[in-house]
Amino acid sequence: MQIEHLSEVRHKIPKGANPRMTADVVFYANEPLLRFIERDRALEQAVNVACLPGLTGPSLAMPDIHQGYGFPIGGVAAMDWRDGMVSPGGVGYDINCGVRLLRSNLCEEEVRAALKSLVEQVFRDVPCGAGGKGHFDFGAKGLDNVLAGGAPWMVGNGYGEPSDARLSESGGCLQQADPDAVSARAKQRGAPQIGTLGSGNHFLEIQYVESIHDVEAATAFGLKEGQVVVLIHSGSRGLGHQVCTDSLQQIGSAMRKYRIELPDRQLACVPIGSPEGATYLGAMRAAANFAWANRQAMTHGIRGSFERIFGRRAALSVVYDVCHNIANRENHQWSGSACDVLVHRKGATRAFPPQHPAIPAEYRAAGQPVLVPGSMGTASWVLAGRPAAMEETFGSVCHGAGRLMSRSAAKAGSDAEEVRRGLSRQGIIVRAETRDGIVEEAPEAYKDVDDVVETVCRAGLAARVARLRPMGVIKG
Repeated sequence: MQIEHLSEVRHKIPKGANPRMTADVVFYANEPLLRFIERDRALEQAVNVACLPGLTGPSLAMPDIHQGYGFPIGGVAAMDWRDGMVSPGGVGYDINCGVRLLRSNLCEEEVRAALKSLVEQVFRDVPCGAGGKGHFDFGAKGLDNVLAGGAPWMVGNGYGEPSDARLSESGGCLQQADPDAVSARAKQRGAPQIGTLGSGNHFLEIQYVESIHDVEAATAFGLKEGQVVVLIHSGSRGLGHQVCTDSLQQIGSAMRKYRIELPDRQLACVPIGSPEGATYLGAMRAAANFAWANRQAMTHGIRGSFERIFGRRAALSVVYDVCHNIANRENHQWSGSACDVLVHRKGATRAFPPQHPAIPAEYRAAGQPVLVPGSMGTASWVLAGRPAAMEETFGSVCHGAGRLMSRSAAKAGSDAEEVRRGLSRQGIIVRAETRDGIVEEAPEAYKDVDDVVETVCRAGLAARVARLRPMGVIKG
């Protein structure tokens, strides 16, 4: 595959590399990451995305790119709103899988003294695992309200603080969500799962702020060294998975009607303005709202856990909540012209720069908070969006470290107790629903998150604010 190196961290596959390409592929990686990116079909998938009709700008890939369903995980594609396509594969099965960061008023020393009790309490209060059932039952009408109202509906019904939803991407709710576009099967799967973590790569980590890299931005975000924080990584659970499954069937069947030919059937797509496109977007937005409500419900449970262990003096506030599996209609500038686009971000996070009106007022001077989790044995990062992201990537950056090994390979090469002992030597307590939940997510299964962050920062897409270290890890 022909790769042109535009800079130390920017690389291009020109559109002539495949006769069906209508745009270039641009991807970001430093030298250590380049060796890993070519191991699977991720770049081939990015080339396939560049063949889709209606693409604005290049098919983009972040440094945590790895092979996914149709689109690579770590991929970004902006589609012209008038004549572009919408593709469920460009969002993924876990719609609005995302990350929420909570800051506490407690320091590392006082939490570490009660860490085991805290981890056990959170494990009880936030159900996890593939079949985990939550503590919330809103009934059919209430579930439709969740799908329409997201995190603000949860807060309005007593499950949070007023700032929780406001300090979330899109205010924790996408407008024009259509609960009626969500199938009965999807609702049946999702109804008992509000307030649950799930399995796979989803996690809940009790962390502390190891170092501050931008004092001004960290102060705006309410972060300081030694402070205990909580990172929640979860999404729309079975409801979102079913929405994607249903939509792929409907859209796959409709493509012949629109005479769409694709290099990979997993890229199944339809025109944004088509009836099938409108149905998918309505259901996807509803699933996204379910995910924000889910993270809000977990926030409510975690606050209760901290209060049970530390008393009423313990306080947890939302820093920010970002999603990394979404398709959003946004206005951007490309090649000097304004464009109205549907930005697919699959395993990619929004990173708007300072003064962007979509950023909460108290963060606007610093730039949008960007949350980049690593593996459970390494670190996570808080970044802030920068102008180059708007100029080059439609305001997008990486969403995590990115897998280096498949789950099956990780299971074959790791032992749960060995992983647990290794983490214990670092002062990290792990509580998991299953042994697979530990070995599949062993630290060596992931790329180096510091390399990923170094890449996007060197490219000017984001800037470092704070580095976080895990103390307690809860997994499905």
